[in-house]
Amino acid sequence: MFTIGDFARHGRVSVRMLRHYDATGLLRPAHVDPASGYRYYTAAQLARLNRVIALKDLGFTLQQVKDIVDEKVGAEELRGMLRLRRAELETAVAAARARLVQVEARLRAIESEGHMSTNDVVLKSVPAVRVAELTATAESFGPEDISPVIGPLYDELFRRLEAAGVAPSGPGVAYYEDAPEGAGRITVHAAVQVSAPLQDGAFRVLDLPSLDQAATIVHRGSMDGVLPTVQSLAHWIDANGYRSTGYPREINLECPENRDDWVTELQSPVTPA
Repeated sequence: MFTIGDFARHGRVSVRMLRHYDATGLLRPAHVDPASGYRYYTAAQLARLNRVIALKDLGFTLQQVKDIVDEKVGAEELRGMLRLRRAELETAVAAARARLVQVEARLRAIESEGHMSTNDVVLKSVPAVRVAELTATAESFGPEDISPVIGPLYDELFRRLEAAGVAPSGPGVAYYEDAPEGAGRITVHAAVQVSAPLQDGAFRVLDLPSLDQAATIVHRGSMDGVLPTVQSLAHWIDANGYRSTGYPREINLECPENRDDWVTELQSPVTPA
């Protein structure tokens, strides 16, 4: 048998944790000296300890862990719990990766302060275009709220267009406006140019109004990293005596499978300040 200290070292856990597991009934010592109260464990108990730690690291509560290792949870229910936990962890990993991309974009914007290039900004008029679109509401204009909304919207839009036999006639056009309910929410429009009659149904077909003046710039790469490009555009607008009159439109000029190879034109409606 092992003393609690030896067992803790072999199990790579703390003595305090073992005492807690004992108190909660999760892992009882194999023997407790009645005179001294010292706890003793066997090597065979390392198997239960390993399962406890693995399940705890997966995010299960101690009561759930106890039910599982005590076989109060059936095999099918356990598989379901593990699948659910796997999905939760995959979602968390994806969210963490998205946050990392935004941190890197913000860092690039900070590093380029004072020497942002605005040479690529072009002031032009934008003609009206006919688009088919679906809309949804995002909690804010932050990328962490826009990205999870606009991607599924486009997937569903193209599915419905294909089902209706309507083929895109030009690039995608994403545009935004303040949602009617306010509170910083944003109405997200996932649209694509089409040649089709005006209609409302599985999707809406409408004429997107022209822009008399738009400050435009081309962004190359994933839209997750668009922040430095957006701020270059903002510097040009401010330096040249204009003010923005709405959210920039995003024209998807090239959208290959590799998002890092995307080419997107930003069109910010402006008016003289």
